[in-house]
Amino acid sequence: MHWLKRKSYPEFWNQYSACFSQHQEQHLEQIRFVVFDTETTGLNTKQDRILSIGCVAIKDLQIKVSDQLESYLIQQQFNADTVKIHGLLKTGKLTKIEEYEAVVQFLDYLQNAVLVAHHAAFDVAMMNAVLQRHNLPKLKNKVLDTGHLFQKTKLDTSKLHFSLDELAERFKIPMHDRHTASGDAYITALLFLKLVAKLKMNNPKLSLRDLEKSHKRIGLL
Repeated sequence: MHWLKRKSYPEFWNQYSACFSQHQEQHLEQIRFVVFDTETTGLNTKQDRILSIGCVAIKDLQIKVSDQLESYLIQQQFNADTVKIHGLLKTGKLTKIEEYEAVVQFLDYLQNAVLVAHHAAFDVAMMNAVLQRHNLPKLKNKVLDTGHLFQKTKLDTSKLHFSLDELAERFKIPMHDRHTASGDAYITALLFLKLVAKLKMNNPKLSLRDLEKSHKRIGLL
C-alpha cells in the first residue's frame, strides 16, 4: 500500500502551506497584500525563466516600504533580446541566487498574503513553473489582477486590455524604475490603491470577495 503514502515536501513548503489553515480575512484594511512582478527571459511560461522577483506589501491599505523583497536569479538561460527591456545581464555586480533559494525566500516572505499583479496570470504561471521544476505544488494564495480591477471601475470600456503604462498614465502614477521587478511592483501597488479607492466610492463596504467576483479573463494567458 506504499502508493497511499502522502508525498513529503520540504519544511519551508510545509510552513508556507500551514499559513492557509486560518480563515481568510475579508476586510481590506486587515489584509496583507503582496504586490509582485517578475522580469523574465521571455513570455513563454514553459520555456522562459525568471530573472528577478520584486515584491512590496500593503497593509491597512498603505504601502509598507519596509516590507519588501527583491531577488535576482542566476541566469541559466540568457536572451540578449530582452536585455534592452529589463537591463539584466547574465553577469554583473548584482548578487544573484539559485532558483531554488529564490523559491524559499519568496514563500517565506509571501506566506498567506493576497497576491496582486498586473497581468497576474503570467507572473503566477511563471512562479508555478518554477515550483513545478522543484517538485512542489502550485501557489495557494488568492490572486488579484489590477487589469481586472480596472475593468470593475467601468471608467473605460473601449477595450478589455490596458497596459500598466496606460493605467499609470491615466492615474498620474510616476513611472520610476519601469521594467525592473521592484519598480513595476511599486507602480502596480500605487495603481492597486487608486483602483480600490475608486471602487470604494461606489461601495464603501468593499471586501475581498467583491474584488474577487467573476470577470472576463484578460491578460497574457
